[in-house]
Amino acid sequence: MIARTRLLAISRAMSTSTRSSTCPLSQFSACEISDALIKLGSPNGGHIPDIHMLSPTSQVKICAPAYTVQMVLASDNLAPKLSSHFVDTAPPGSVIVVDAPPQTKNAVWGGLMTAGAQARGAVGVIISGRCRDLAEHRAADFPVFARGHSTVGQSPFVRPSGVNVTLTIHPKDAGDSSDAFASVTVTPGDWIIADEDGVICVPVNMVDKVAELAKKGQEIDAKCMADIKAGKGIQASFKEHRGK
Repeated sequence: MIARTRLLAISRAMSTSTRSSTCPLSQFSACEISDALIKLGSPNGGHIPDIHMLSPTSQVKICAPAYTVQMVLASDNLAPKLSSHFVDTAPPGSVIVVDAPPQTKNAVWGGLMTAGAQARGAVGVIISGRCRDLAEHRAADFPVFARGHSTVGQSPFVRPSGVNVTLTIHPKDAGDSSDAFASVTVTPGDWIIADEDGVICVPVNMVDKVAELAKKGQEIDAKCMADIKAGKGIQASFKEHRGK
């Protein structure tokens, strides 16, 4: 069951457009933000791997707080059940982040959900799993990022079990080795940045530090680009501006 106070707190933090005007991260690309997170000690740069933009077909960027949804196998009789559809409780300005069991091949998002999300002012959906009805999402110009697509829907394979819960999203082929790419934790209200390069999660308490480092990185890369276009070698440019 959704805590009303948490929903209200998240709603106040959320932007109502795809390009957030309230978050300092909106001026940076997903790559620039990942670089900043790595410098701050993140083991994965906030990157949620293997999730790609499937809609729309033109360039788009999401920068909005996360409204999270946990899916479970339909056979799981112990997990909680929701009293209402998770799309119906999505706050305006949120990006819906759905985590589905990794072994499933069905979609967990379709055209009707996009219509409902748009009606409630959500700015997009990030799916650790699959979607369907691609033509409908694209016709609606609604941002959908997912690991793939399918022809079959949720039932009878999976069901939603929790909203506004902390998600742990694992890489697609995560192994047990020490060099495996680290999982990403998404807490309700964390900032999600998604563009054609990928999807990033920034903990809400790190936004200012990330923005500061991303700005410095952006300025350094601009100097490198100018020198390289002028004919200076990449190594020499990096050494002068990046110090390596």
